[in-house]
Amino acid sequence: MVSKSRWLQKPVYKVLACLSFVSLVFLVFLPVKSSAKEKADCYDSSVSLTLEEQRITEGGPYAKAILQASQFDQFVEKFEKQLCSAPNVKNAENIIDKHGSQIWEAAVARAQGERPNMGDLDQYDDRPLYWARLSMTRALRQWSPNFEVTDDQRQALIKQLEYTSRGITSVQFPKGNGVQRILVSGFDPYGFGTEYGARHSNPSGAIALQLDGLRVQTEEGPAVVQAVNFPVRWKDFEQGIVEDAFGPYLPQLDLMMTISQGGPGDMEIEGYHGRWHVGTDNNGKWREGVIPTVNDWPMPEELPEFIETTLPAEAMVEADTGPLPVKRDDHVCEWLAPDYKSEPYVCSDDGPAPNSQARAGGGGSYLSNEVGYRSNRLRLGFGAEELPGGHLHVASLDYPEDPMAYIDEALKQQRRVIVDQGVELVKAAAKAIE
Repeated sequence: MVSKSRWLQKPVYKVLACLSFVSLVFLVFLPVKSSAKEKADCYDSSVSLTLEEQRITEGGPYAKAILQASQFDQFVEKFEKQLCSAPNVKNAENIIDKHGSQIWEAAVARAQGERPNMGDLDQYDDRPLYWARLSMTRALRQWSPNFEVTDDQRQALIKQLEYTSRGITSVQFPKGNGVQRILVSGFDPYGFGTEYGARHSNPSGAIALQLDGLRVQTEEGPAVVQAVNFPVRWKDFEQGIVEDAFGPYLPQLDLMMTISQGGPGDMEIEGYHGRWHVGTDNNGKWREGVIPTVNDWPMPEELPEFIETTLPAEAMVEADTGPLPVKRDDHVCEWLAPDYKSEPYVCSDDGPAPNSQARAGGGGSYLSNEVGYRSNRLRLGFGAEELPGGHLHVASLDYPEDPMAYIDEALKQQRRVIVDQGVELVKAAAKAIE
């Protein structure tokens, strides 16, 4: 699963005995001074960072501690060093492709128990990948090489790092018949403005790492699961990251499921996704309004206000997947008047009324609702009306009372239960495919 690093062995040259002492000192120490200067000149700390990237150092000690405890700090250090040695943009692209893919593969392998010696954190912890990626995008943003890098080139490099380190570029299904293809997604941590600070984990992201590459045996034959993780940022969604992840594999998929963290205590299959978003994302950006379209992908001729799930919800509810209760949630909020902003919206637990305007789906109106709406709007755009698709909200986490503690036994056990049951719910959906 994880690609092995190839180490290049540098040739060692014998120093001729006749060299003078001064020449020897010059030969030995000049490369060290040059390397130090190269490192110092490579990054410009005055370049502004995103709010997410600022939290690496300003959000408390958690990011550094998590990276060290998981040994993911080694990936960041190697990336920063190699980026400084890049002679041109093309070479930088190769470096990004290598290291972005590497941290995703390492996170998946670690989650699935294939790299048990990577630090002290348990394998259900999704945060090492999150903080490593942010550390690497920070480096790219402040990268100041001795050749020109345009703003467009830098943004393209950052996008390449995002896609490779989120599993989007590594989705690969077997060819031919006799196998079912399942694509799922999770999310980054979020909610950093709360009392929990930068300690946040997201069990949906941990579920995705557990699922990537999993083979599930069903009555119809083997099912292969591939997984990706999405950012909690409006801009990425507006630029089409959801469509880019699901679009290349529609309508050949047999099941698609987006997953996010919901409220405490239960697992909810969202009955309806609404065409409205509102809230503040991980970068402090606010949105309120109709979810926009993406021009590069097919959309339904008439954009629906609500999209009903086609997941096998009844089978998922009835399956013995774990200790937390599972239910289908048909709660929605909507404007009933034609001029939807002229009157207060109303909410119902029975799904949407005819011809209403969406204000919130079962998953609310944040990015968890939007990922369900976007992926299933795309499904309808491809004409795959019967393809099982929808969104699962998994239970939320509680954090240690000690504000300096980013992990304790209670959190580990709770996350393990949520993640294990989330994995079993995806398996139950796979086994229910007709």
